[in-house]
Amino acid sequence: MKSGDVLGTFVGVTTPTNLLLVSGSTRAASTNTATLRTVRADPPSGTTVIWFDGLSDLPAFNPDDEIEPVHPAVQHLRAELAAADAVIFCTPEYAGSLPGSLKNLLDWTVGHGDLYEKPVAWINVAAEGRGGGAQAALATVLGYVSAMIIEEGCLRMPVPRGAIGPEGTIRDPALRARLGAAVSGLSGALRPLAP
Repeated sequence: MKSGDVLGTFVGVTTPTNLLLVSGSTRAASTNTATLRTVRADPPSGTTVIWFDGLSDLPAFNPDDEIEPVHPAVQHLRAELAAADAVIFCTPEYAGSLPGSLKNLLDWTVGHGDLYEKPVAWINVAAEGRGGGAQAALATVLGYVSAMIIEEGCLRMPVPRGAIGPEGTIRDPALRARLGAAVSGLSGALRPLAP
């Protein structure tokens, strides 16, 4: 788990806003992961980010295994989701849909209700004309589990490989500004939801 250290204020009450970042890619050089690394490196004011790094550790979903104690990787996922005020997904498209590893993660949340009424957003960084299948499938699954999609935080922004710097984050200032605006939009939309 890695997190930022900036705390913010909602309507006069000091409280951290915790955003869980989930990349649907297991590839080291993924632009999806680089996009979320950029969010982690420069979070909006008043936001703490939590980096979910357990995608590859999750066992294949089997309803028969949803008994306590669940697999440690599933426990880790559930703890991260419980600690998050909102979740940002950024995923590639494989074979016209979600990668199996991300769908597996989402399957583990269904019976336990981990995403029920949880504010969520997505970032689609695929090239123009691509990524629509994954985006549509993600929206379908998030709707099925009754997650609360925050449109202000959703972003369609193609990120070419050349826009990623050697440190593994987006170096293009215009792309960084668009990304920051979307994440700030998500954080701002959470303010009325804060206790």
